[in-house]
Amino acid sequence: TPNEGKSTTISNLAVVMAQAGHKVLLMDCDMRNPTQHKLFKLTNKGLSNCISASEEVREVIQKTGIENLELLASGPVAPNPSELLGSKRMEQLLERLKPDYDYILIDTPPIMPVTDAAVLSGKVDGLVMLVSSGEVTPAAAKEAKQRLLQAGAHILGVILNKVELVHTHGYGYYYYYGSDSTSGGDVRR
Repeated sequence: TPNEGKSTTISNLAVVMAQAGHKVLLMDCDMRNPTQHKLFKLTNKGLSNCISASEEVREVIQKTGIENLELLASGPVAPNPSELLGSKRMEQLLERLKPDYDYILIDTPPIMPVTDAAVLSGKVDGLVMLVSSGEVTPAAAKEAKQRLLQAGAHILGVILNKVELVHTHGYGYYYYYGSDSTSGGDVRR
């Protein structure tokens, strides 16, 4: 659903992967509510320009200022996002970009209100669902998963976001590795 933190989460993941030495392209495929260009303080020229106006993709990919991380912004809001994302041109664009990056991370709109994420899910190697704790019911999460599976998605996992941390007082667990002279072996406590 909207406002679960998907755009922030994927941009943070992209930064961490780039800092780990992987060449990463972050694509903003949320053509209804683009945010990645704002997070990185860049212009919103990008994907929709390439698909609908046939602009060269390499000319609209932007450096983020973070080594190994580039951004393909969504471009101007399109009147037909699902059609653009489901097009043969989008598929060709993804195939063309694959050899240049270790990872291509795609930010999509939420699965429940629109079909854009489902349309893309069959064109990628895998996806990670993001579910907001306390905001999304288990039934809604199952429905989202079902929609993705019906579209041919390969779900890699789930991120549970906005989990309220509870601080408790009590016993902690610790391990001590070493030699115990009485037992003649290693000890774990």
